[in-house]
Parts: sequence; structure tokens; C-alpha cells
Amino acid sequence: MMETDTSVMQERIGQLCREFKLPTMGAQSVARFTEAGHGDALSTFLEVLEQETEHHRMPLALRQQLDHLARGSFVGHGVNVLAFGLPGTGKTHALCALGHRLVEAGHSVLFAPAYRLVQDLLAAKRDFDLPRQLRKLDNFDFLLLDDLGYLPQGNEESEVLFTLIAERYERRSLGITSNLVFSEWERIFANPMATAAAIDRVVHHAVILEFDVPSYRTDAAQQRGETAAAEEVNRQN
Repeated sequence: MMETDTSVMQERIGQLCREFKLPTMGAQSVARFTEAGHGDALSTFLEVLEQETEHHRMPLALRQQLDHLARGSFVGHGVNVLAFGLPGTGKTHALCALGHRLVEAGHSVLFAPAYRLVQDLLAAKRDFDLPRQLRKLDNFDFLLLDDLGYLPQGNEESEVLFTLIAERYERRSLGITSNLVFSEWERIFANPMATAAAIDRVVHHAVILEFDVPSYRTDAAQQRGETAAAEEVNRQN
């Protein structure tokens, strides 16, 4: 590990630990890891701290919603989980963490980028294999579609997506992350009627999570910039 990389991580680890009121951990962790020959693990340690920061950035009500969902009772009732927010606000991370908790509780979970799953369903439809593919997806208690707002627009794409939503309706739970609010879902589906029908099905039994927080990517970039500026000042001095 390069010395510059270590100093940057040390600064960021110290900063985060101070925010968590753990000054001793911030002051000693890098040296202790390095002395023990585990310097390569510092990046993972920093990643965990960043994730903890992201969790603490969420409003209390949102954290409480996620904690309640983590109990898993919603899965047995076919309840959907819909996460809305701008890019970089932690939607995907939060629902993936929820998925991990569900797996630990014995539920079957599938995470899939929405565009990739839709393309797989399109391929199955062209091969006259769509019903079998939908039955395979039906084996999962919780199906998480990530980034619904980034689907290519087209009648075929919206048709297979609607078919998936309709197949799971009131039987299997669906998780959706999207940067598009419902009023913008006409960008996804082919026409207003299909849009209204899709929204009706996903919200009928659903928990809606609103990630109305600043982008953690923007915050991280700003922190890196501040750290780099501080290092440059130190070098000049």
C-alpha cells in the first residue's frame, strides 16, 4: 500500500471516528492494523465506516421503517418495498442490506439490475420460454429490481416488466429502487393506461421509503477534495 494512500485513509478514518465519538479508534486504528501486518484490511475497515455514516445520515423515521422491514413479516403477505430518491442517496445499499437480513432469516432473495432482468425476460419471450422464466423468479420470496428509472424505453420492455409485476401481485414481494417518482413512470411504460395499472399493482400492498437525503457520493467527493487540499497545504509547509 502506498504511503499516500495510507495517509489519506488515516485522515478519513480519523474524521469518521471523531464523528462517531470514537477518538481513540480514529487515532490508533491505522497504526495498529499496520503493525499487525493487516494494512491491506484498512480499505475494508474504511468502507464499513462509510457505510455506517450512510446509515446515520438517514432520518430516524426511515431507519425505523427499515428496521421494521428487517423482521421479515412483510414477505409472507406479498408486500412490496419501494425506495425512491435521487442517485447516491443510499437506496440500493439499504435494500441490499434488507435482502441480506431476509436471507439470514431463511428467505430466498434475488437482486437484479432492472435493465438486466428485463433483457433476460425479453430473451425468454423471444424463445417462447417466458412462462418458465417467470416461474423460476416466483421461487424468490423477495425480488429486488434496482434502478427502475434506467430502463430502455420500448413497448416490448414495458410489456415484460408489467407481466412480471402482474405475476407477483399479491403473492410475492417485490423491491424496487428508482430515481423516478410515480408521476414520471410514463418514461418506463408504454402508455398512460399501462403506467396507471403498474402503479396500482405495486402500491396496493407496499411500504414506500423516501430517501430525501444528500448524495453520499457528493459528500464523499467533497471530503476527498478537502483531504487532498489539506495534504497539499501540509506538503507546501
